[in-house]
Amino acid sequence: MDGAKPVGRMGDMLSARVRTARQRPGGSNVGRYPNVHAFAGPSGGAPAGSYPINTLARGRSALQLAHNAPDPDGIRRAVYRKYPQLQARGAPA
Repeated sequence: MDGAKPVGRMGDMLSARVRTARQRPGGSNVGRYPNVHAFAGPSGGAPAGSYPINTLARGRSALQLAHNAPDPDGIRRAVYRKYPQLQARGAPA
């Protein structure tokens, strides 16, 4: 080989910011959504780039996974703000 490193695990190629964010609670998927611009993670105390909510299906998923975030209620608020139809009728905001 001409000095090139063999490609190892995906973690070897990630930026330091992404590696650090993935270590924080709720941040295991940071960096895996390059074309998504709507995230609920920061609202729930999780790193930016976590809990994508760009589609209704991802909003539902964020609600199901919110218990992993430092502030699950923040995730729920962000999802309900974007998709009010997901909020149960009569439930508090």
